Amino acid sequence: MSQTTTFAGAAGAAKSAIETSTIRAISWRLIPFLVLAYFFSYLDRVNLGFAALTMNADLKFSPLVFAWGAGIFFIGYFIFEVPSNLALEKFGASRWIARIMVTWGIISALMAMVSGETSFYILRFLLGVAEAGFFPGIILYLTYWYPAEYRGRFIAAFAIAVPVSTVIGAPISGLLLGLDGLMGLKGWQWLFIIEGIPSVLLGIATWFYLTDKPEKADWLSPEQKTWLKAKLDAEAAAKKAVKHLSLGKALTSPKVITLSLIYFGFVGALYGMQFWLPQIVKAFGLTNTQTGFVTAIPYLFGTIAMILWARHSDATRERVFHVGAPLMLTAIALAVSSYLTDPTLTMVALTVAAIGVFCCFGVFWTLPTAWLSGTAAAGAIALINSIGNLAGFGGPYLIGWVREATGQTSTGLLVLAVLPLIAGVLVFIGGHDSKHEFGEPGR
Repeated sequence: MSQTTTFAGAAGAAKSAIETSTIRAISWRLIPFLVLAYFFSYLDRVNLGFAALTMNADLKFSPLVFAWGAGIFFIGYFIFEVPSNLALEKFGASRWIARIMVTWGIISALMAMVSGETSFYILRFLLGVAEAGFFPGIILYLTYWYPAEYRGRFIAAFAIAVPVSTVIGAPISGLLLGLDGLMGLKGWQWLFIIEGIPSVLLGIATWFYLTDKPEKADWLSPEQKTWLKAKLDAEAAAKKAVKHLSLGKALTSPKVITLSLIYFGFVGALYGMQFWLPQIVKAFGLTNTQTGFVTAIPYLFGTIAMILWARHSDATRERVFHVGAPLMLTAIALAVSSYLTDPTLTMVALTVAAIGVFCCFGVFWTLPTAWLSGTAAAGAIALINSIGNLAGFGGPYLIGWVREATGQTSTGLLVLAVLPLIAGVLVFIGGHDSKHEFGEPGR
């Protein structure tokens, strides 16, 4: 009797054992490493918010200059996102992710050499170019390994690096600012150098550690590979039975454009908070170290909520409410926070906003991966991420512009709330077909 026949005729419990062992093996092998990589990716992207606590004064940067520098990262990111993700599909995850990490780590450390507006803008732009393709590349990579019913929770597990990078990175960044004067360097210069070096080292390790596809995984048994291939092939066949899209059609699909706009609203809220929250908290009258610890609070709650929410979405096989409702919650919380003056109440509102943002994060990426595969998925995921991340320019710049005009960051939060509000409405209007996502065309 062949191995395939054995599987087909086995009892449900036996198949469940193979499924459980396969998913467990994949998760222990990939998720911790990818979380660590994304941790440093995100930390190197947003540590600018903490550097600004002393760098802006040292270099005489106005709120608008800082906003331009924070946002111009996403212009370079946008331009090179789709080509980078297509390169990952062609050359393999291990090589391309390694290239991305080494180059962004070097450029992040070089941020210590910023001496004025021009060098600030150039290095931030180049950092965006270097990092382009990392996040959508990993989202694509996870679709090679996880069936649809597991993607929400494990994309969330990977994305946990975003809030955790602040939970851990915020206090560390605050402490690093205290190295001011060591070896003649400013504290913000040490922050960039010390937080950039690990990315280079981890990038080198990535070349040897990551496995490009399941069929190359010598750490999976033949039985596990057979089960995984059968499961993923069935889902791919279900997608093609509905509609097979070429790369060109995927990139111009109204559905992809709608998802890009939804992600734009999400990212605007995320980065608007990420880049300006340290300065909002600092204005409470706290020291740099205290600011680091207090800034971490919303992200700690966001971390817990993101994992629980994604697991609930997978368990119920429901996506629309699990993406749209958190966006609405974020919009309401940001709007409320703009009217508050008490530091405690402000932090409560911003914590609720963070919970909404991160609950949306993991589940959102199940929407495009539910009906796209292959090169079309590589291009479309990158396009959604690149258009969405333009809000990484718009969100921080919006707050900086409003603050420059009014002298108040809170007014900027009120304007920022419009972005997740519109995104939430688009989620409910667009809907989602769960049958195709979970490979159930006949139901």
